[in-house]
Amino acid sequence: MATSNSPSAANLSTGSTRFDFSSADSPPHKLSLSPDQLSYCHQALKIFKEKISDPDSISREFANLQANRMRASDMLLNATVAMSNANFDKNRYTDVLPFDKNRVVLNPCKDSRSSADGFVNASLIKASSSSSESVSEFIATQGPLPHTIEDFWEMVVQQHCPVIVMLTRLVDNYKTVKCGDYFPAEDNKPREFGNISVMAKWVKTTDTSLLLRNLEVNYKETEGQQPMSVLHIQYPEWPDHGVPKDTVAAREILKRLYQVPPSLGPIIVHCSAGIGRTGTYCAIHNTIQRILVGDMSALDLAKTVTTFRSQRIGMVQTMDQYFFCYNAIVDELEDLTGGTNAGTSS
Repeated sequence: MATSNSPSAANLSTGSTRFDFSSADSPPHKLSLSPDQLSYCHQALKIFKEKISDPDSISREFANLQANRMRASDMLLNATVAMSNANFDKNRYTDVLPFDKNRVVLNPCKDSRSSADGFVNASLIKASSSSSESVSEFIATQGPLPHTIEDFWEMVVQQHCPVIVMLTRLVDNYKTVKCGDYFPAEDNKPREFGNISVMAKWVKTTDTSLLLRNLEVNYKETEGQQPMSVLHIQYPEWPDHGVPKDTVAAREILKRLYQVPPSLGPIIVHCSAGIGRTGTYCAIHNTIQRILVGDMSALDLAKTVTTFRSQRIGMVQTMDQYFFCYNAIVDELEDLTGGTNAGTSS
């Protein structure tokens, strides 16, 4: 496990991992747009509203995405590390494996665990953009398994992740476990995962039923290190393989993350498998961010999803989720341009 001399432990004291989330429990402030940004949003809103006025066109887009999706056999050929004997039991679902080319690779840790090529079922996700410094990168990952929780927290620290977006419950309505219990539920009661300690400084519930947690992450065996501050946002009401009844809470997550500079590090997004709800949120967040920096290639949602799927199989799983992306993007653009839309049903 990491010691005070390890690169992982040193990361905790770097400026890149420090962000003040002390006021993150307050309602998000309305984003103030420059004239250029307002123009970009108006242009994008016009085009996206034209698209959702023709649902058959969107259905055809998704059908085309599905027709050209990666086959399971191709995924296996491109996920050799995930398929190895040392790592196979670290995958929650055998049909959702990270590709070798863009998987997150953990640094070795000085403990009893086999390094096994630093494997964790997690994929680095980004869409091509000329303004990448102003657009967040993501880590799409599965809900941790009980025996991979320590790996999950190592990933948070090593990748300098300031935010975790959790789009699932730990257990669904059918009593099926969807995610390991990897975080403290109560204030000021630390939990330990191997040599990593995680404590919630505060826990809040928003009017839209989001659960916000300001977490402090630290290594138990280090002295004098500033803990890493992580904002944990859970949306427990987003149903598996489905969509919420409106776009409000999903967009509240995005509104709360406008304040987080992309340069801090990638945003971790997970549900259970890390592709359906995860891919949907990443597509919404990425599209809005790219529009705000004037990257009008973001208007091609099918291309964005195709790019994401080339980095993790099955991103945006269902037709309903694809329509939800369109509705959330339109609702958010209407908010940004001064509209009063309260959220579109899906």
